[in-house]
Amino acid sequence: MAKYKYNDGGREAAGFKGKARDCVARAVTIASGRPYAEVYARLAEGRGSQRAGKKGKRSASARNGIDVTRKWFKDFMTELGFVWVPTMKIGSGCKVHLRAEELPAGRLVVSVSNHYTTMIDGEINDTWNPDRGGTRCVYGYWEFTR
Repeated sequence: MAKYKYNDGGREAAGFKGKARDCVARAVTIASGRPYAEVYARLAEGRGSQRAGKKGKRSASARNGIDVTRKWFKDFMTELGFVWVPTMKIGSGCKVHLRAEELPAGRLVVSVSNHYTTMIDGEINDTWNPDRGGTRCVYGYWEFTR
């Protein structure tokens, strides 16, 4: 099992209030060590530049989620010094769980179902503990290499 530490990534200190679906901004901020406002602004810029979908143009805000499958997001993560490590393939079943003993040491932005969280040297850093008692499946993670 992984230890858990409450960490909002500096969101409150940056003046952001209320609840938000900003797990991507928080996770990237915590793992990269960059200021929350800087990461939030870059994600909002990327989201605002997305082509309009079936539901119309997306707002330029990182408050209500980020499509992490977009090229601009992958480029942003690479620019920050992260490398993507997939842990699951279609039809392979769950091989890696959100547990300290199943993930490498270091600074990781971890992709789990409907959420991004941060693990630093085996300790989950987030506003809540998403590990589901060690059963939460990991789809892959961004490993900080700088």
